[in-house]
Amino acid sequence: MKARILVVDDERAIRDLLSEALQDAGHEVLSAGGGEEASAILREENFQIAICDIKMPGMDGLQLLRHIRDVSPETAVILVTAYASVETAVYALRSGAFDYFLKPLIFEEIIAKISRIDEYLKVKRENQNLRQEVEARYDFPNMIAKSRAMDAVFGMIRKVSATASNVLITGESGTGKEMIARAIHFNSLVREGKFVPVNCGAIPTTLWESEILGYTRGAFTGAMTDKEGYLQSADGGTLFLDEITEMPPEAQVKLLRVIEEQEFTPLGSVKTRRLNARIIAASNQDMGREVDGRKLREDLYYRLNVVHIAVPPLRERKEDIPALVRHLVRRYNRELGKKIQGVDNATMRLLLSHDWKGNVRELKNAVERAMIFCDRETIGVDDLPTELHGAKKISGLLSHGDLKQSVREFERISILSALEEARYDKRHAASLLGLSKSSLYRKMEELEIGLSPDDSLDQDP
Repeated sequence: MKARILVVDDERAIRDLLSEALQDAGHEVLSAGGGEEASAILREENFQIAICDIKMPGMDGLQLLRHIRDVSPETAVILVTAYASVETAVYALRSGAFDYFLKPLIFEEIIAKISRIDEYLKVKRENQNLRQEVEARYDFPNMIAKSRAMDAVFGMIRKVSATASNVLITGESGTGKEMIARAIHFNSLVREGKFVPVNCGAIPTTLWESEILGYTRGAFTGAMTDKEGYLQSADGGTLFLDEITEMPPEAQVKLLRVIEEQEFTPLGSVKTRRLNARIIAASNQDMGREVDGRKLREDLYYRLNVVHIAVPPLRERKEDIPALVRHLVRRYNRELGKKIQGVDNATMRLLLSHDWKGNVRELKNAVERAMIFCDRETIGVDDLPTELHGAKKISGLLSHGDLKQSVREFERISILSALEEARYDKRHAASLLGLSKSSLYRKMEELEIGLSPDDSLDQDP
């Protein structure tokens, strides 16, 4: 790998020979005869690696190291010296030096070390970029929802993210409970820690204790090495327990004790570890019924339910559907290499009239399927899954409930469809509906339709 390297040494012969060896190895090299000159170069140039002599007149290598830590913290610094001492080496490494070499220099060793450093820095950059991407996905402005119901949910997320309190998230399957848990984590004080998701229904009853607490070598037959449990993996971060009601009673007792005592002991160990993780639990069940039916311990329920976030199903926030569909079309255009513009009016009306028992997950699958089979610029009804087809899906909207509610729902769908066609230009949408702009605003307020979508949304539902 090619790296950009700054070589700093007051001995010109060593400086030139090292620079030449590094250039022959394919690296881009600049050199400086002292700390002050290097400092001036660093104000104008960026380097992945700096190789600095320690003993130099004026600003020495250790002073330059501290300066580089301040002005270019991403630069890895290698120190070299002819005057070896354990104290100097320890001080250099503690001050932030990446490594330490003695003169006379063996160029092959330095070149090999630089290759390892360059690979390390590449992985570090990739991890930082991935973390930034993930954190951006779960930032509030990028979460797709314009309904009042979801505004209330986001308000709770903002408040609870600033605390260390345990959280219980409930909602039907496919409503995005894990997305909300991740949003809490990535907007909290422990965002630098791990987010550890655990599917409570996927762990055999006999393995729960060892999985959650971890174990040491020899703790039981077959324990050949130490194993980190979920609690330890989430140290300094967040432990997300999905489908908490599927946790067996014995494991619930263990978890309750950990939460109450704020500590745990891995199986086979005599060393107690401090609990240093926030716990977020989630369920798609009626929690009151689960507690009454003794499937979830009441005392554990109250320990987890410090803050309760109830996620509404998609059928109760249909004004979010147009924004979700736009996002999904953009996403699958990228993934499938297509250039589809959106959905036609009839398709949007059908999507708005559907009950979405699978919630956002079902909508996501429907749009993905439509994008795969669509060979036009706009998705049509025939591109949707067959279970969404047919006039009965649209006429069925008016075939149940009282007339007032049916009319209200039809008005809501018509306005949302017009807003989507007009790209949320209120004047244009009002014209399509045969209304004045003020009448449209009154209807939108009456039907609790958000005034505008956020076109910058780019978040997985």
